[in-house]
Amino acid sequence: MRNKIGQMLINAGLISKEDLDLALEEQRQSGERIGAILIRRELLDEATLVEFLSKQFSVPVVNPSKLNISKAVTGLIPVNVVQKYQVVPFGLVGNTLHVAMSDPGNLFVIDDIRFITQKNVQIHAAPESAIKRAIERLYASNANESLEEVMGMIREEVDVDLVDTSDEIELSQLEDAAGEAPVVKLVNLILLDAIRKQASDIHIEPYEKKMRVRFRIDGMLYEVMRPPLQMKNAIISRLKIMSRLDIAERRLPQDGRIKLKTKGSEMEFRVSVLPTLFGEKVVLRLLDKSNLQLDMTKLGFEEEQLKAFREAIYSPYGMVLVTGPTGSGKTTTLYSALSELNKIHHNISTAEDPVEYSLVGINQVQVHDAIGLNFAAALRSFLRQDPDIIMVGEVRDFETAEVAIKAALTGHLVLSTLHTNDAPSTVNRLLNMGVEPFLVSSAVNLVLAQRLARKVCPECKVVEDVPPEALLELGVGEDEVGTFPCYRGRGCPACSGTGYRGRIALYEVMPMKDEIRELVLVGASASELKREAIRLGMTTLRRSGINKLKEGAISVEEVLRSTIKD
Repeated sequence: MRNKIGQMLINAGLISKEDLDLALEEQRQSGERIGAILIRRELLDEATLVEFLSKQFSVPVVNPSKLNISKAVTGLIPVNVVQKYQVVPFGLVGNTLHVAMSDPGNLFVIDDIRFITQKNVQIHAAPESAIKRAIERLYASNANESLEEVMGMIREEVDVDLVDTSDEIELSQLEDAAGEAPVVKLVNLILLDAIRKQASDIHIEPYEKKMRVRFRIDGMLYEVMRPPLQMKNAIISRLKIMSRLDIAERRLPQDGRIKLKTKGSEMEFRVSVLPTLFGEKVVLRLLDKSNLQLDMTKLGFEEEQLKAFREAIYSPYGMVLVTGPTGSGKTTTLYSALSELNKIHHNISTAEDPVEYSLVGINQVQVHDAIGLNFAAALRSFLRQDPDIIMVGEVRDFETAEVAIKAALTGHLVLSTLHTNDAPSTVNRLLNMGVEPFLVSSAVNLVLAQRLARKVCPECKVVEDVPPEALLELGVGEDEVGTFPCYRGRGCPACSGTGYRGRIALYEVMPMKDEIRELVLVGASASELKREAIRLGMTTLRRSGINKLKEGAISVEEVLRSTIKD
């Protein structure tokens, strides 16, 4: 949305100039619309914005996600134009096309639609979230049709000899195969389809007699297609060319990046190529900065947990540790904390492996073990750079732990991650690394463990009948059974039939209170620390999941999948 809209909102008294300045600063980094940023930051309500735009531009309001729209109407505007401008055609009366837009004041878009369709255009204001849902529902079939078309082109046009699977294939043949039009289209389609489905990773895997492509969506892998096996070298070479890797090197792992412009924003893919028994496997991690949630209040913290976490990160010194398995959202939690701490009077440095997102105002260092730039070396260098806040990607060994703890004890705030199952066992992990108990007790301010649970799709959620015995076994209290409904998703186009859409974090926050510090000093076990932390009010991961279940955010299945019983 244009800056003009922002000024109009100020004039109407709906936002302040400071609100707009914050949104504009974020827009310069992410390319996102002003309205979407204001809504996400809870500076403006979506319904209020749509009502305001409706009155300002004298256009009616519509919700396209709830309309039954014919293919004849959706076909009037090409899918690339719909996605680029985020508009939905929903009705044709005579020669007048009715179109839903989140920015009804954008005359350029209106003129473009008028020129493309050769029809009169009647604009309607609509919530941006409703437009996105409608596009996903109405144009999902178009993507599948494109997939079939491209696969058909591949079977008909590509020379099988050119993309033969033998290891004797020449470099020039690989380059030619990677440049073939159907191969280029197929690879582009895979990348765009992953963006459309909001996948976090793409897996392209060759086996002895087949090849498959899988997307990780909301933490789960789904198979989306099986290209012909003879295409494997061409597809992998195309991805290597796009990520500027050596296509002749097929025996060693390689890492690279791809940047792709789509819908007016830039998407980045982190590429990893790994030689396997039957060819090279490629995994692409999607890095969409516009989807990076930097507002801590939106991550899933309960009120007391957020209060304790904020208190710890605003301490002038000490260590805050975030733990959990790979893919549990630790980086997002740390980035949200750094984003909140990112003030003009703070010098913030991070050592990461790899740097996933660039954050303005923060000095980020990519570690490189091969040349000796590991976490410990980066951390030592930071201490000579007059730091206030330091973030270390991971405490992997005694050397890193020792330097980080010394930094925390000498007037610096240190944020880092560890791989442990829960918050109390993090203390024992540090002790097992060789860190002295009195150092752990003195340096650590707070330990936070987390998991990601899939949210029930809001479009198709229905009440689920769960036996009381199952809830009791889950850990729900006897006095709580029957006091709240449980939900599950039936599966719909909006969630690609999975019943889940989006994820929310479950947190276990353990502040290092005096009682916990004393137990650490006497060498208490993880189970003893956990019992004491619960007595002092800590909400465990399982309890956090049950609280989200009671709120209707997640299903019983997700509580069981994401957490273990206390």
